Amino acid sequence: MSRQAVAGAPEFSRPLEVARVPKLGSHEKIAADAVECKALAKRLMVPLIHVCSAHLQTKPWRGGGLKVWGEITIDLTQESVISLEEFRVTQHIAVERYFLSGHVPDAHEEELEIDPIEHGVIDLGELVAETIALELDPYPRKPGEVFDAVILDPEPEEEKKPNPFNVLKMPDRRK
Repeated sequence: MSRQAVAGAPEFSRPLEVARVPKLGSHEKIAADAVECKALAKRLMVPLIHVCSAHLQTKPWRGGGLKVWGEITIDLTQESVISLEEFRVTQHIAVERYFLSGHVPDAHEEELEIDPIEHGVIDLGELVAETIALELDPYPRKPGEVFDAVILDPEPEEEKKPNPFNVLKMPDRRK
């Protein structure tokens, strides 16, 4: 049975029980299979995702929380906003996220953008998908491609018509 078979599940899901992460942390290597890559491409509105993987490190943080950091690799086909041609690109994206359970963050913690731990589990696959969505260029273009703006000749200026109220002006008598 595919991981996607559960209704409402994320396209790329890799749940991690926070309580099972050792005190010294763990290394997690995850990769999307072909079905997950196809579903993720649809979500991210790109023609094709060839490879989506991540090498993440996890470590307990602040008594019950978790820090996750590492690198995401995505190899995908994008469509240029200039020529509408498809091109392939590989990106390596650094990620660092913090998770806490049942905690209201103070002002300093809000700067860290702390995510909630729900039911003692975080989803590393969803973390990867969210990070990619935020890092993808919303206006991709092929390497070296530039937009050449076409400048039309400005319309000829109309001849200035004399202001009909000029005749009402008083002559300058200070001379």
